[in-house]
Amino acid sequence: MAQWTSAMGAAQLARLLNSQQDRPAGPGTRRPPAYRALADGIRLLVLEGRVPVAARLPAERELALALSVSRTTVAAAYEALRTEGFLESRRGAGSWTAVPAGNPLPARGLEPLPPEALGSVIDLGCASLPAPEPWLTRAVQGALEELPPYAHTHGDYPAGLPALRAMIAERYTLRGIPTMPEQIMVTTGAMGAIDAICHLFAGRGERVAVESPSYANILQLMREAGARLVPVAMADGLSGWDMDRWRQVLRDAAPRLAYVVADFHNPTGALADDDQRRRLVDAARSAGTVLVADETMTELWLDDDVDMPRPVCGFDPAGSTVITVGSASKAFWAGMRIGWVRAAPDVIRSLVSARAYADLGTPVLEQLAVNWLFSTGGWEQAVDIRRAQARENRDALVAAVRRELPDWEFEVPKGGLTLWVRTGGLSGSRLAEMGERVGVRVPSGPRFGVDGAFEGYVRLPFTVGGAVAEEAAVRLAAAARLVENGVTGGGESPRTFVA
Repeated sequence: MAQWTSAMGAAQLARLLNSQQDRPAGPGTRRPPAYRALADGIRLLVLEGRVPVAARLPAERELALALSVSRTTVAAAYEALRTEGFLESRRGAGSWTAVPAGNPLPARGLEPLPPEALGSVIDLGCASLPAPEPWLTRAVQGALEELPPYAHTHGDYPAGLPALRAMIAERYTLRGIPTMPEQIMVTTGAMGAIDAICHLFAGRGERVAVESPSYANILQLMREAGARLVPVAMADGLSGWDMDRWRQVLRDAAPRLAYVVADFHNPTGALADDDQRRRLVDAARSAGTVLVADETMTELWLDDDVDMPRPVCGFDPAGSTVITVGSASKAFWAGMRIGWVRAAPDVIRSLVSARAYADLGTPVLEQLAVNWLFSTGGWEQAVDIRRAQARENRDALVAAVRRELPDWEFEVPKGGLTLWVRTGGLSGSRLAEMGERVGVRVPSGPRFGVDGAFEGYVRLPFTVGGAVAEEAAVRLAAAARLVENGVTGGGESPRTFVA
């Protein structure tokens, strides 16, 4: 019986492998043999989760043809991978990917580093900060005081607690977007919100337009749901969206959904202006596309001169095109798994109805805690703490990277939590692998793209500051030297990169 659970086509694997471009070797640097380079490329794809474990690889002859190499090269690469534990084979069943015994399975998103590893590894994989105390403790204490009446009920509120729905609606109204509680559904984080939207609007095989690059965990969620991702390239630097590209994709591909992060885009930090938002909503309406606007970063402006544009939903007065997703996770604390959806009442009713077959509802205590923050002014004070912390970390990280890695290129965003860095021609995948060896965990650019794009990038979040930021840059520079010197995994089994 075959042990593989999915299959990787030769053309798809070739695209992923061809995206792995290193800086040209310097004088005296020896290139590995072709079979070794191919084996290392496949191994990196497995370690990063871009090729799943237990995925059947193409036959030797098919892959050789797709890569324009000899079949002998592919056969030798497969044999090296079998020896190292990254490939298993059975006559008549083919060959499928694996991980060596004792290695953790590679993650396919950006999960936090286990707490027990934090003492030895600097974690730049997760764009989340510690809770802004004392406001977390105060919010939980306030929630406990409000809990007794709810404890006498069944505790299931599929649309969310009425008090919190009303509070979120009021906050949108104060931003100039009149909103009723019937337009709000509380979810278990923004990921829970987008998962529910995808299941309602984009069944398996439906096209979904996404920014390129975009948030890695959302891209993976959509892939797992069976969506056909249609990437739309971002404009250069921090200038936001390329509207000509968006209009063309929406017109030609007619995607069922489009997902955008207009406020301090993850990972680039770009902030779309009012005109871009208006034009995108108009283009989506004309194409019959539902536009999902992720507002999880909207309150994280870090510089005083930022003039925040109107919310995307403000350009959709009829409420027929835009669905907005918000969350407490980025602006307050990732451990507070409270998100919400703002949409037309009929969309909210459909989402709530479908929820009966998913998670039933969001924990009551956490909803009460967020409602306490909103109703007492604690939210604004907590977010002020968050902004100050992120600003300080951003400035420390930028200074350290510029000092230690002067060839790396980036623009400093005015908000958000991430820095999108071009790595001077080095492979982001190999930097991620070498970073594990020297004690810094960083996600490579292809995590945030479709079909291997952005190999020459890494994402650096503003999660560390001071001396830790300086040490992170020193370790990244050490990883870069290993990549430049052509160090590879070879037959060794380095710690798996879990991003």
